[in-house]
Amino acid sequence: MTNPLRTPAYELAQANVGRLSFPLDSPELRDFVAALDPVNAVADSADGFVWRLQSDTGNATDVPVLGDDWLIINMSVWRDPDALTAFMYQGRHRELLARRREWFERVREAMAVLWWVPAGHRPTVAEAEERLLHLRAHGPTPYAFTLRTSFPAQGAGPVKSVTPVDIPEGLGCSV
Repeated sequence: MTNPLRTPAYELAQANVGRLSFPLDSPELRDFVAALDPVNAVADSADGFVWRLQSDTGNATDVPVLGDDWLIINMSVWRDPDALTAFMYQGRHRELLARRREWFERVREAMAVLWWVPAGHRPTVAEAEERLLHLRAHGPTPYAFTLRTSFPAQGAGPVKSVTPVDIPEGLGCSV
């Protein structure tokens, strides 16, 4: 039995990227944009939630990712995969997932990635880009994985020192 008062050594980082079908201020994205604050509030109070990326707007829709102005990123840290899954597939977030094809383009490459970080570490967008590109190039590994093919935190390596990512041809976001 684990001690609930023991601080975990690792937490689960997740990033997902979406390629918008319309500009954020368009009528087509009105419902999506209106749902951001309520869904983020639910995430912030969810069991197992640790942290999420946000700019001065309170969300991360204006944070650049992979050098593509049509991409937006969501990045957060959770206690474990169960906490993340519980949030993702319930309530308002689940409703938004069901409508994602209305707002985002279908993309062939992986657009979501998970990785373990030392407890207390707050990942950067550069880290998320590096992990996502690694997943696209190598498939799921302990370094970068998915909910469907995950790896335990034991043995998770230290966070690499990240420099700006050069996106190799064919590993960006082609549609």
